Amino acid sequence: MSRFTGGLDAKGRLAVYNNVFTQRHDPQEACDCAFYDIPHKSIRVAEAPLHLPFAAFRSVDHSQQAFFIESFIDEAAHAAGRDPVEFRLGMLGNSPRHKAVLEKVAAMANWSAKPAAGRGRGVALTESFGSIVAEVVEVDMTGGKPRVTNVWCAADPGYAMNPDGFRNQMEGGIVFGLTAALYGEISLKDGAVEQGNFNDYQLMRINECPAIAVEIINGNHEKLGGAGEPGLPPAAPALANAIFAASGKRIRVLPIAKQFA
Repeated sequence: MSRFTGGLDAKGRLAVYNNVFTQRHDPQEACDCAFYDIPHKSIRVAEAPLHLPFAAFRSVDHSQQAFFIESFIDEAAHAAGRDPVEFRLGMLGNSPRHKAVLEKVAAMANWSAKPAAGRGRGVALTESFGSIVAEVVEVDMTGGKPRVTNVWCAADPGYAMNPDGFRNQMEGGIVFGLTAALYGEISLKDGAVEQGNFNDYQLMRINECPAIAVEIINGNHEKLGGAGEPGLPPAAPALANAIFAASGKRIRVLPIAKQFA
């Protein structure tokens, strides 16, 4: 759980950013968005006892923190009446590698072109395990519930020594992240987990899988990042932001699919 407040200056830029959240585990820096140039920033953890065992999830704290942060940044852009990509670019003057990644994914997705009726696009920019990843998700809402049609991904891992392997990891992370965003939930009854295997724990199936495009930027061959986890964090916020763009419904709770059941 995370609670945000913020403030815009006279030019519609994010000047105040306040994030208070529960449950801080690993990595410790996952809650920070240091690449964004925001003059007044406060990030705090509210300690809260957890009565359930806590274990690692792919991308660990970057998973939920990316959803929190990039959803809020999108809401701030909307409050400012600004395009979500342009709003983010305006805060990346001191982060040229992040700026290049965001510009690349916007070009891949033809961001400036208006999507078809009933469709919307959402964007998210994250950095985890030394790799910078931006994703644009396109969603079709004409059936009354979200159907992901396309995902564009631009990533700068410093230097991808195995480009094919890196792309594969980005694709897998995206599908994993979309599954978590749409369906990921464990329920308990009488102190026991109800789900036993993939027959009662829903995953994104092949018939739901979107077209995925991945482009790599080798931005710093002396500083290598990871591949196995960084593709996941942008997926959930980009999807939620796309749903808002298409329908005006702001998603603040996961999983998403049950909210359209």
